[in-house]
Amino acid sequence: MNADLLPSLRHLVRGLTTVFWGLPSTLLICVLMAVAEFPRALGCAPPIITTGLLLFGVCELARFQPQEREWQRALERAQLLALVNVGLAPFVYFWSRQPTEAYYFQIVIVLAFTGLLFLYLLNHVLQRLAAMLPDETLRADTVFFTRLNLTLMVTGVVFVVGYYLLAELKSLPQAVIEALDLAQVARIRFALVVVLVLLPVSMTMSLVWKTRDVVLGSVFGPRS
Repeated sequence: MNADLLPSLRHLVRGLTTVFWGLPSTLLICVLMAVAEFPRALGCAPPIITTGLLLFGVCELARFQPQEREWQRALERAQLLALVNVGLAPFVYFWSRQPTEAYYFQIVIVLAFTGLLFLYLLNHVLQRLAAMLPDETLRADTVFFTRLNLTLMVTGVVFVVGYYLLAELKSLPQAVIEALDLAQVARIRFALVVVLVLLPVSMTMSLVWKTRDVVLGSVFGPRS
């Protein structure tokens, strides 16, 4: 192992670890802000901190292989979305305090879409990183799961947009009306959230951790 490469590998591992913990923390805090009172006592700080963790993690990743153009371009796009998410994060708190304010709600919807876009770009970053690492299994897994994540996220966006567009129409076939009513059921909504949101997040976390293990294994050797 080249000694000059060790500092950049340290930043890479730190960035992957930060992103791994930042993903569920951001999702959890944003949900708790909407449904629970105790995080609101801290004001805007919780969502800013968690989205800031993701920004910090991606910036740490950028300190690895700065000469690789495709890798750095993928990171720059992810950094931009992470910065946008940090800027929009306070509106989660504002909306939780004034849920009837249409402007705050619209900003939260924008944050949800930019969050999904960041997740997609993060998958692309992981794919570029796997291409630089000497592990064929990781490379194949990353390609497969990034495509699966993209499919799930696009399906989720299409479903949500289609639901609200159909709900605005006055005359609909009875079958469509029944389907819209079914989507109102709490259990159905929960299942959709699990499949279309939690599943891509969890698979991305798995890829991040596996990539981290591969990097550590290249430095210290495989775990016994």
